[in-house]
Amino acid sequence: MTTSIARIVLLITAVGLSACSTLNPPKPGDAAEYRPTAPVAPKPAAANYGAIFQASQSQGLFEDYKARRVGDLVTVVLAENTNAKKSSSTSTAKDSGVEMDVGNVTVAGRTLIDRDLTLFGASATGGRTFDGSGDSSQSNQLSGEITVTVAEVLPNGNLVIQGEKWLGINQGQEFVRIRGIIRPEDVSTSNSVQSTQVANAQLYYGGTGALADSNAQGWLSRFFNSPIWPI
Repeated sequence: MTTSIARIVLLITAVGLSACSTLNPPKPGDAAEYRPTAPVAPKPAAANYGAIFQASQSQGLFEDYKARRVGDLVTVVLAENTNAKKSSSTSTAKDSGVEMDVGNVTVAGRTLIDRDLTLFGASATGGRTFDGSGDSSQSNQLSGEITVTVAEVLPNGNLVIQGEKWLGINQGQEFVRIRGIIRPEDVSTSNSVQSTQVANAQLYYGGTGALADSNAQGWLSRFFNSPIWPI
């Protein structure tokens, strides 16, 4: 009786854990790694004699203003297009056979064979075959623009960018989140950079609301399709 109760409790706990993701959908600003970063206030020079020029806010006279400090804005042009396909096939076969036939056997001059039947004989055969195949394909395409902030300036001058974009449509919300590292040289004169030039890119696109919920499996169906289900 105790074992049955323990199994029921374990089943209910697993079902509850599998449904957590649907009960807690993402919200704007809930992920710290995608929040906008405020610019760092410049520190006054140790010896400031009242000059207008400030080294921390300097800009070249013939230089295009592009993102280069923490808190600056940069536009990421989403141009993601991936297409992958993989197939495999395996086939093996093996046949084996063993046969043993003992002929005439005589003991003290007498043949222990009756009507030409072999006294001792054995035979065995075996066969084994395996056929396996697999096919997988995936295609993704994402286009658009998202403006994010510079979160960190690395020692080598590269910029860590992060940000998110939420769009409310009817009964749901669509969101795009991106984080990665870019080179200042890749930022164009219009202060934009291609998403394909973002290193260590973390790009997410999804949605919440009635439309997203209708395209998702229920918690019970996801439980039976989870890896913990034994069959």
